[in-house]
Amino acid sequence: MKTAAIALLIAGLAQAQTGHAFRGTVTSVDTTGKRLTIQHEAIEGWMGAMTMAYAVDNPDVLNVLKPGDRITATVYDNDPILHAVAAVVSTTKGSVRLEDLEKMALLANPSMAQARAGVRSATGLARQAGLYPNPTVGYYGDEIRGGYSGGGKQGGFISQTIVLGGKLGAARRVAVLQASEAEAGVQLQSTRIVNNVRALFYHAVAAQRMVEVRRKIVALSADATQTAAQLGNVGLVDRPDILQAEVEQQQAGMNLRVAEQGLETAWRLLASVVGRPDLVRGQLEDELEKLPDLQYEESVANTLRDSPEGRVAQIAVARAEASLIAARKEPIPNLEISANLTHNFEPLETTHLATGVQGGAQVGVQIPIFNRNQGAIESARGQIEAARQDLARVRWRLQRDVAGMFLGYNAARLSAQQYRQEMLPRAEQAFKMYTSNYQNMAAPYSLVLLAQRTLFQLEADYVQALENAWQSAVAIQGFGLMDGLASPARGSGY
Repeated sequence: MKTAAIALLIAGLAQAQTGHAFRGTVTSVDTTGKRLTIQHEAIEGWMGAMTMAYAVDNPDVLNVLKPGDRITATVYDNDPILHAVAAVVSTTKGSVRLEDLEKMALLANPSMAQARAGVRSATGLARQAGLYPNPTVGYYGDEIRGGYSGGGKQGGFISQTIVLGGKLGAARRVAVLQASEAEAGVQLQSTRIVNNVRALFYHAVAAQRMVEVRRKIVALSADATQTAAQLGNVGLVDRPDILQAEVEQQQAGMNLRVAEQGLETAWRLLASVVGRPDLVRGQLEDELEKLPDLQYEESVANTLRDSPEGRVAQIAVARAEASLIAARKEPIPNLEISANLTHNFEPLETTHLATGVQGGAQVGVQIPIFNRNQGAIESARGQIEAARQDLARVRWRLQRDVAGMFLGYNAARLSAQQYRQEMLPRAEQAFKMYTSNYQNMAAPYSLVLLAQRTLFQLEADYVQALENAWQSAVAIQGFGLMDGLASPARGSGY
């Protein structure tokens, strides 16, 4: 009987934990109530399609999702909470969008959860730093076994430390700034992840474009081979020309296979950084030609103003200055107050009755003669100087990095512009003219091959220049923060 009951209990628990696939569209995000309102599809075995608010197991998703986003999640019986919320890649004109990949990465990347955990830890320490010390209560006894028979004093006492000099406020200020550092670290990590996704996205788009170029080259090579064979059949070209055309076609096919492998690798890298290694490859939204028009002076100003690294360094200076204030307040003595209430059993000489209830009090302060917190104050001064110099170092490095990134950006952007507007149109025109002349027996096949190779190389160089320009632009706009799997900056909150 007991065995059957246990089996039923286990079966009931297993049924209670049955998971259901959940798919829907976000209609609103309530960051205060920590809930998502979802217009969801029918959940097989649980409920029909409807719109309702759900709590989430990971509140960080509330900072990423917005109305209109498609999501997937898991829900369990008797548990109206969305677990493992993930963004769904939607398409525009059949293409995978960068925006969706960024959301997927921010939701899935463990370093974001790690950084958020550091914020919660630092926030908890800030709360703790402002709490008042607890009072002490206890038993009080005196002359318990001495004096007259049945004499002695017994009762209780209470003592409290009165913190003076604003020390609690100063300590809390330091801890709050530590929490602010952790918050800035979250922004820094988010920037890294987004930039990493963008860099790999444009790398994959360039690989996708390269495959298209290689396919075009294969088609042109096949046409050239067919033309050479037809002319050879009527005795208008020699056998070496036909063989050379066949070699060019074979090389074009080999280059296409290499490009396809490069696209497969680029997609795997992109899928890994967004946290979905199993993501089915799709057509990426191709806007390689829409390069941003970045200006050096403006980019430097934006970097110095908005860089998360600079923000972290600025907060570190403020925290060091607050630490000095706290260290200077530390020697201010606290007020120690103690009071007791006892029953004195000593008999009075006049009445021979117990003395009765008596009270006492003590008030004291610690005199800062030997320890005036001199070492901690000096250490805080050193921390301020180190933090200020680190801020200056970060600002110098950021300016240096922007200058270096702009060198690559300007070179790639100018190259892409030159390829698109001047070199490619001329090369394509030359190839068509030589091909026509060759077909009319007015030009040797060697000139057709030379024009073809030039056109093909310029096509590939143009795609590479576009990718290089985008990689530099992403780095410039993202303050040079590129590694989305780097460990979050570890502040005092960790």
